[in-house]
Amino acid sequence: MGIDRAGLAAFLRGRRESLQPEDVGLPRGPRRRTAGLRREEAAALCHMSTDYYARIERERGPQPSEQMIASIAQGLHLSLDERDHLFRLAGHQPPPRGSSSEHISPGLLRIFDRLGDTPAEIVTELGETLRQTAPAVALVGDATRYTGPARSRGYRWFTDPSARELYLPEDHAHMSRIYAAGLRALLAMRGPASRAAYLADLLLQESEEFRSLWETHEVGIHLDEVKRYQHPEVGRLEVNCQTLVDPHQAQRLMVYTAVPGTESHDKLEMLAVIGAQSLTSTGARSAGSGDRS
Repeated sequence: MGIDRAGLAAFLRGRRESLQPEDVGLPRGPRRRTAGLRREEAAALCHMSTDYYARIERERGPQPSEQMIASIAQGLHLSLDERDHLFRLAGHQPPPRGSSSEHISPGLLRIFDRLGDTPAEIVTELGETLRQTAPAVALVGDATRYTGPARSRGYRWFTDPSARELYLPEDHAHMSRIYAAGLRALLAMRGPASRAAYLADLLLQESEEFRSLWETHEVGIHLDEVKRYQHPEVGRLEVNCQTLVDPHQAQRLMVYTAVPGTESHDKLEMLAVIGAQSLTSTGARSAGSGDRS
């Protein structure tokens, strides 16, 4: 399957020009004359240099890798059909759809992009965090930095003691049961060749606590709507977790709120400020360092 450079370039230009800044969570600004997104904005959304992205639109440069094409598809908020078309234009076989896909639907992304001042994250059915708002990072830490099995929060819960530091000790046993029961139900749903089965096998080898819970065959133990945290900066707080499920991709948008007028609400607002300051600081450092891609 060869690359269709002209088709790829035309398709990307069309998608970029059809997107407005507010569609992807960017400010419009008072002097915008560009139809749709600028190339530098599209490149930033796709996590690549402006020069690299521009070369693709100009039918130049090497064939983009599958990883690059996946990043472009997500950055430009493509639907699954559009993503698959993009892969074929680039000379690659499209990734599988369904529960193993990490491509976030445009609809879910549009909601997420409007939650910049709220702790929110998009996670897979295995608890792998795909996106976090800055307040979510301030609340629970950067969960997108992990690789391999450690991307799953359930795997980290049983193998990394630091994964429990944010939670009250009296809640640990119940949360362990939740993670073990959830993985058992997921394995039954996805089958012995699934990633759920792979994680279960790893945990059976690595965690005595998990082995003990696995032998009980518990299912149907769900996360509580109210989560209790012992945060290193603001102390104890209780937050409500509302979840929106994408049935086609088996992904969840999780939004954390607190009851207005409570101490937890004030602390959550404080963390939102901390998250915004951290994001501004990171942006300033990035702008000062320049683009070396």
